[in-house]
Amino acid sequence: MQTYRDYRPDRRFQPSVSISPDGTRVAYSDNSSGQYNLAVAPVGGGDERHLTTYEDATVRDVRWTADGAALIFSADANGDEFYQVRRISADGGEVTSLTDHPEVQFALGDVSPDGRWISYGGNDREPVDQDVLVQDLDSGEVRRVYDGGGPVFATTWAPDSTRLLGVKLYGNTELVIFLLDIDGKPAEQLLPPEGESPTFAMPGPWLPDGSGFLLRTDAGRDFVGLAVFDIAARELRWLATPDWDVEDVVLASEGRVVVWTVNANGVSQLHSAALDDVLAAATADGTPATITERPAPDAPAGPISALSVDRTGQHAAVLIATGGRPANVAVVDLVAGVTRWLTDAASAATFDAVEPTLVHFPTHDGRDIPAWLYLPIGSTADGRHPVVLSIHGGPEAQERPSYNYGGLYQYLLSRGIAVLAPNIRGSNGYGRSYQRLILRDWGGGDLGDFEAAARYIRAADWADPDKIGVFGGSYGGFACLTCMSRLPRYFACGVDLVGPSNLVTLAKSVPPTWRSMIAAWVGDPDTEVDFLLSRSPITYADQIVSPLFVIQGANDPRVNKAESDGIVEALRARGVEVRYDVYEDEGHGFTRRENEAKGMSDSAEFLIEHLTK
Repeated sequence: MQTYRDYRPDRRFQPSVSISPDGTRVAYSDNSSGQYNLAVAPVGGGDERHLTTYEDATVRDVRWTADGAALIFSADANGDEFYQVRRISADGGEVTSLTDHPEVQFALGDVSPDGRWISYGGNDREPVDQDVLVQDLDSGEVRRVYDGGGPVFATTWAPDSTRLLGVKLYGNTELVIFLLDIDGKPAEQLLPPEGESPTFAMPGPWLPDGSGFLLRTDAGRDFVGLAVFDIAARELRWLATPDWDVEDVVLASEGRVVVWTVNANGVSQLHSAALDDVLAAATADGTPATITERPAPDAPAGPISALSVDRTGQHAAVLIATGGRPANVAVVDLVAGVTRWLTDAASAATFDAVEPTLVHFPTHDGRDIPAWLYLPIGSTADGRHPVVLSIHGGPEAQERPSYNYGGLYQYLLSRGIAVLAPNIRGSNGYGRSYQRLILRDWGGGDLGDFEAAARYIRAADWADPDKIGVFGGSYGGFACLTCMSRLPRYFACGVDLVGPSNLVTLAKSVPPTWRSMIAAWVGDPDTEVDFLLSRSPITYADQIVSPLFVIQGANDPRVNKAESDGIVEALRARGVEVRYDVYEDEGHGFTRRENEAKGMSDSAEFLIEHLTK
């Protein structure tokens, strides 16, 4: 009989791709070696080369230098998220550390157009603040171009390489864009105007003449649109205003081609058009622009998790998956409209892949919750299947029709278990107002969504109402613990991956740069102890009666190991069946291929054991 390991792909990827300036090579990070390492392959395919051979470090993000001679990347060790910035020749060889502070997080920015500077964010000055720094790639000189407090990230460079944009986070939907100068001029706030409340505004590429930049924003809207901002006029004009979120935008500077993606109900739509046509269609009032687009390329119907375009606009590199096909790197010919797979990650199993169906179910306050339903092929004697309710992390993330958890869903389907994966309140992709419902309400309105999901499953003619399990990681782990402790009558078992059990201790132990935002996200651990405890699974641990499996990384900087220790100790004291696996060389999730294989395999077998026997 096939096992989970047969369903997991022979390699997985970090959500980062970068196409070389001359459009001939694509860089990415995959775990075919057992750990995520840097790889480069020609656009035409073949001759893939791995440039790093780390066993303990994880390559997370990658950028080409302006001349294409080298790659800049970020990496951390054993999942500790103390990202460091490094450089390596595009032909391989020795790795040079551009930062070397083991207790500091550096968030990779980008290489300046003239090739001189690399930008990054870092909390080296003060642990609770992330400044913006630029480093001269030749001399090593480091300049701190923003130190105004808060978590600030370096984004895109102006064409003259003297200015760049920084983004300050007040929350996932509250961002402020600053114009920064490498010569020490004071930072200028661009969006929103001084005195106005932050909205979502994420800078994209600069216009070739340096007069402004493209951006994604929901200013005055519920969904994220594509706009252009004129710096001198301080004017925002709309380019695309779909009733879904624009999720990414890149620009081919020499070919003057704009490429952007729209997240339509979890599936990415790839668009491209001449920059001049895009700008000519701009409107000031948010009315839909009429853009003359290139023909839509032939690409699979799934989420695109990384996007890069060459300077000419001929080719785009994407990382794309579907519900039944693992993620792979592909190259899209934007002129011919043809997609060519660059990598061939695949599972060893032979099976009929199940693509999910989008369904909706009503919840307690009148909203309809979207969810992806995976039903096994074939039928049981009575037509009913055990079901796993899978709840995504974030919580401001989105369940999308991808080959999730390395094929876990497809393996469960092969064993006759259905999967319902909802996008409960707080999920992004459904508008700002829906996403913000989760803020300061963990264990509140979402609890009603979990119960609505369980009731929907129980009422379905394809479900065994007495065989429902719950699975999730991070916030999804919190959701699992919440379901098991506060809705115990619905669930026969649960699997919690790195989920917090106590919102007070969670809020006190998050990474330093998160502390200025935690009260707005979850609650204030100093002044709202009773409120947070009333929403914490640990408070209701005595109500858990069904078997629970808890997985934790010892180095997790986001959800401290004590979060899992506490819930496990409470259950063991009562004699409740609980399995507890701690991975000493992992953090918030898996970075090592073998650890992930074991963790997901064990999770699957736990669910199968308690739902099918």
